[in-house]
Amino acid sequence: MKTFQFGESDVSRGNLILVNPSHPLPDKRKMDRLTFLESSFFCNGLFVSDGEKICATAESDRAGSVAMESQAAEMLLKVMMQLNAGDKILPVSGYRTLQEQQTIYADSLRENGAEYTGKYVAVPGCSEHQTGLAIDLAENREEIDFICPDFPDAGICRQFRQLSTAYGFIERYPAGREQITQIACEPWHFRYVGYPHSEIIKEMNDTLEEYIQYLKCFCPDHPLGYQCGRYAYEIFHVPVPQDPGQKAVAEIPDQVSCQVSGNNEDGVVITLQRNVL
Repeated sequence: MKTFQFGESDVSRGNLILVNPSHPLPDKRKMDRLTFLESSFFCNGLFVSDGEKICATAESDRAGSVAMESQAAEMLLKVMMQLNAGDKILPVSGYRTLQEQQTIYADSLRENGAEYTGKYVAVPGCSEHQTGLAIDLAENREEIDFICPDFPDAGICRQFRQLSTAYGFIERYPAGREQITQIACEPWHFRYVGYPHSEIIKEMNDTLEEYIQYLKCFCPDHPLGYQCGRYAYEIFHVPVPQDPGQKAVAEIPDQVSCQVSGNNEDGVVITLQRNVL
């Protein structure tokens, strides 16, 4: 068995972190590595011209570029290549700094008013775009709205919705769930949560808020089981003490693949993967 310890800072790291007005990002959270999505990304299957993965500290050198956390960008690339989407779908907005979110929020308040802004623009510090795990996509048209791009449930956009779940993405703000997500329906906004969580969320017809609460029902002795193809998964929640001096401890079997993500609330989610064939 391998022993893992988790502290307060681990709660705000990982693909499953919940970010909304009730769950802001910590001020001291550090951004992981970013991949910049150039115009050639969707057309030719490239990250940047030389495939380089660039640290978040270099973001100012590529002002105007759309970026994502590197693993999320890699999975997005795979979806686009599988669809052979060419230039039919374009990235509109990915990672944003706190300062960028503040500017977008202030500009929208001035140009669109408080009601519109409250529906479609997250309060600075509470935006998924600040995680690097979210991407706004648009069907390639002559005019594209930066705040509310058009991404219809038809054609190549529908194909993306259907396929992207297998690569770890969910449609984050579905219609009819506004009271839960605290954001209006945004059919253009996709969030990377990783596999198999994306598939489970889709099958349960859950929002990320609901899924995070659901996982708290499962512990190491009673994990959530899920099987797809050659892999079986065990998923469970480990509460983490809020006292910076205390740690949570989890025992993980040897020879088992393990992923860990905080929930940005009160603990971490551990996902074990076993080969069953």
